[in-house]
Parts: sequence; C-alpha cells; structure tokens
Amino acid sequence: MRVLIVTAGSRGDVAPFTGLGQRLERAGHRVTLAAHERFGPLVRDAGLSHYVLPGDPVELTRARTAAPGPDAARSVFAAFLDELGDGVLGAVAAGADVVLTAFGPAPLSRAVAARYGIPCAGLYLAPGVPTREFPPPGMPSGASPEENLAAGHTMLSGTSALYVDVLRRLGLAAADSGPILHGFSPVVVPRPADWPASVQVTGFWWPAVPSGWEPPASLVSFLADGPPPVFIGFGSMTEDRSEVVADAVQLAGVRAVIQSDRASPGATSFLVGDVPHEWLFPRMAAVVHHAGAGTTGAGLRAGVPAVPVPVLVDQPFWADRLHRLGVAPPPMASLTAESLAGSIRACLDQPSYRERAAEVAARIATEDGAAPVLELLSRWDSACRHG
Repeated sequence: MRVLIVTAGSRGDVAPFTGLGQRLERAGHRVTLAAHERFGPLVRDAGLSHYVLPGDPVELTRARTAAPGPDAARSVFAAFLDELGDGVLGAVAAGADVVLTAFGPAPLSRAVAARYGIPCAGLYLAPGVPTREFPPPGMPSGASPEENLAAGHTMLSGTSALYVDVLRRLGLAAADSGPILHGFSPVVVPRPADWPASVQVTGFWWPAVPSGWEPPASLVSFLADGPPPVFIGFGSMTEDRSEVVADAVQLAGVRAVIQSDRASPGATSFLVGDVPHEWLFPRMAAVVHHAGAGTTGAGLRAGVPAVPVPVLVDQPFWADRLHRLGVAPPPMASLTAESLAGSIRACLDQPSYRERAAEVAARIATEDGAAPVLELLSRWDSACRHG
C-alpha cells in the first residue's frame, strides 16, 4: 500500500516515524513521510520518500516570539496553518492509499483523507484521547476523574478549532477520528480502561539509525578516558542554559557530554551535535533532558536514570511519568546550577534509580511498537482487495 505519514513540529515529532516507516517498507508498503523541509535529510537518510510541507517550525517560533502583540502572534500562526493545509492536501493528492497522522495535524489530515475516500489513523506520540485517569499533557494535574475527562475534551476541541478557517477555505469537512495508535510503552503509560477499543498503546516507535554513521573518534576517546559521563541536552528548546549547565557539571563533580552549539567545553565535558541516542545513552551514567516524548523513550530504552527538565506542552507530563516510574528524581521547581547538580548527584548516588531504569528497559525491550501498525495496514489492505 502507498502509506502517507503526516507530521508537523520539531525533530522529536518526526524522528520516531523514520524507524516506523522503515518497518512498514520492509513489510512491502511504500512510505512517504510528509514533514517540513528542515527534516528532509533525516527522512531521506532513512530511505523514505519525503513530501515537503511548507513552513518552518523554528522560524514560526521565532516569528511568534518577535510579534508585537498577541493578535500579531495569532496571525503568524494562522498563516502557518494555512500553508500547512495546502501542503497536506497536496501530499494526499500526490498519491496515497492510507494516511497516518500525528496528533498536531490530525484534524486536517483526517479531513483531507475523507475527501479522497481513503482511511486515516492517528499515530500519537503522547496521550491524545480524553480519559478519567489523568489530565491531557499540557494541562494541570491533580484534578478529579471527571475534570480530567473534561480537560481532555477541551484539548481536542481546541485543537480542532485551530483548523476551522483552513478547512473552510479548502472546502473540507471535519472527519471522525478513526483508529488511534499511541507510540509509547504501556509500562510508561498503561492504556486507560475508559479508552475506546479503537485506541491502542503499542510500544515506542524508534528513530531510524543513520546509515553509515560512526561515532567521532574524539568522542570515543573521551568516553574511554574516565567513568561514564552524564548526558545533558535539551532537544529543540532554544533557551540558552550553557552557563547553568557548566556550573552544575562542576558542582556535581561529573564528566559530561553536552549537546549544545553554545556551550564552551570544560575540562571534564565534551560537546556534541546530533548523536544517535541509541548509541550514546547506554554509555551514560544518567541523562539530563527536556523530557520530550522521544528523548524520554530513548533514555528508558537505554536503562539509565534521568534528570527531567521540562519546559512546555507534554514535557511536564513525561517528567512526572519518569519520576512515578522511579527512574528520576522529582522535576525541579526552577533550574539553577545548584538544583541541577543536586538532581544529578541524586541519580548517581541512589542505586534505586539505576536499578529501576534497568527493570523498565528490560520490559520495553520485549515490545514491538510497529506490529500493531502493520496489523492495521494489513486489515485495510485486505479490505481493499476484497471490498
């Protein structure tokens, strides 16, 4: 089948679909990943076809931040969504038998798929279906079950409302959700009992390993020159934390691998750019990160404890999950050199964090998050052939 995967956002919203796309292609499907131009090398290096969606999420963030007021910021975002609408419509029109969509563009993807009379399923990297068991990511915790459910419906309504003008301009009607598969482990987020039968938790979808990638010799040498270091990186977060990080490394008395293009390497630190987490994280003593869904999964897969430093959207949700799993200390109320150093030392000095991380990793290793996606496509293919 010709499978179109539609996603929009940061690198973390794209990378998991590269590995999933490879699995689908090995099963005989033809996969096109629709994503922004910024992620073209990531998609093409995985051997997948890339349909370029207009817009740049990084430039969008900068433009909204620089906007002179809330009305101007909303106008910038509306223009981004308008372009995205044309892009998704063009991607489906280019040829697809099924559409698989990330959460962000889901209302748009479903409407376009419905126009072309092809099936559409959600591929969500964070919980995206209302439940009484917890509030949706990005919403305050501690609510009652009914308040959790109401917050989930509010989230969905708000997401759909973003696309009302775009759908109207394109002459599209809102479409039902269809099946939804969540690409995270049930060890981390057990499937809520009140989710419909069409909603699954599959296990993580892992990013593709870059073809021909080899670690820099200088990094290999640094790792061999002493005890396992601590990884510190904040993904697509743009705030400069280099001074806090440098001071925390010194206060904690650790070696560190720091993912940054702003920091200055200290005597016990090594700066890296884009290094595959599946190679790097198992060699770390702990991982300090922003608690994005993909990095959270990579740390759990590696079996190392974490120091979550969440900022926005779903990051506080994953940070809380890491703490509840027993693989991370509580998220810091504020990020200072002292608080970061204290959390790093807690990860290293309390064996329970590493022991629990190893237990979780062993359970995750038994899961195959791509299998339910392949099963769904097989059912759709069979229905198409016999329908």
